[in-house]
Amino acid sequence: MRFRTLGGGRGPEVSALCLGTLPFGTTVDEETAYAILDRFAEAGGTFLDTANNYACWVPGATGDESELLLGRWLRSRGARDRTVLATKVGARPDPSRGPEWPANLEGLGEKAVRDGIEGSLRRLGTDRVDLYYAHIEDRDVPLEETVGALAGLVRDGSVGLLGASNHATWRLAEARRIAEAQGLPGYRAVQQRHTYLRPRPDADSGLQRETDEELVDYAGAHEDLTLLGYSTLMHGGYARPEQPLLDRYDHPGSVARLRVLCEVAAEAGATVNQVVLAWLMDGRVPVVPVLGVSSVAQLDESLAALDLRLDAAQRARLDTA
Repeated sequence: MRFRTLGGGRGPEVSALCLGTLPFGTTVDEETAYAILDRFAEAGGTFLDTANNYACWVPGATGDESELLLGRWLRSRGARDRTVLATKVGARPDPSRGPEWPANLEGLGEKAVRDGIEGSLRRLGTDRVDLYYAHIEDRDVPLEETVGALAGLVRDGSVGLLGASNHATWRLAEARRIAEAQGLPGYRAVQQRHTYLRPRPDADSGLQRETDEELVDYAGAHEDLTLLGYSTLMHGGYARPEQPLLDRYDHPGSVARLRVLCEVAAEAGATVNQVVLAWLMDGRVPVVPVLGVSSVAQLDESLAALDLRLDAAQRARLDTA
């Protein structure tokens, strides 16, 4: 396993691949989830990602499921001390705000942030998370309030490093500026949707935000910020070329990028998924992919990307397609 340090050396060392646990306990059953977690740990993986609302949109689910399962696995394997644990706050359903999600998001007010970490720590069975994300933007709450609330968790010792997910670059930069001006810990990681194909400019991302060149440039200019990507493999879309692309990526530009992607994969003796992951990890601004897998076989395919090195010519073709 390859490793890197979060937050420009200010955070813990983590495996170069992060295992996302969004479907664990809902669409991925406990036995399968445990097998995936065991295999990831066996391969040297140390970085696990969850949230306090995964996966509340599945019929019958509450949003507790992923954190609860992960907490059970950590206890059963005695793995907490060798695991870098990330979770998120802001997108959990709040019944006091109405019955429909996502209209009833808890948001990022001070009380929601405080209640959020208490619930996550209880479900995860730990007294501290290593990385805590503001899961979504909350433009109804002043950034100063959110920044102060999150910094208080670091001060109290319940959180190590802070991150933001699904934030516009300017909001991320402004929150970091506020924290620095007040001498508070600020965001040192940002996690956005990120894959090789680019979305249509008019694609509606809803609560989710795609990594764009502005964010890549911003991360590249700030060594204390680590860039992470989710939905890197398009929910299996690269592995099923016979199926239509997700609507957001279905445009003429994707045709050229997919053609070059397949050519490079054939040259490298790798799968398309592995090329996408290698392209992300070894780019101009390296990205930590957050893997979304539902089987050990899918995980093993992704782990093999750690050994894949694209040459300069292959990367240039991928970059300019």
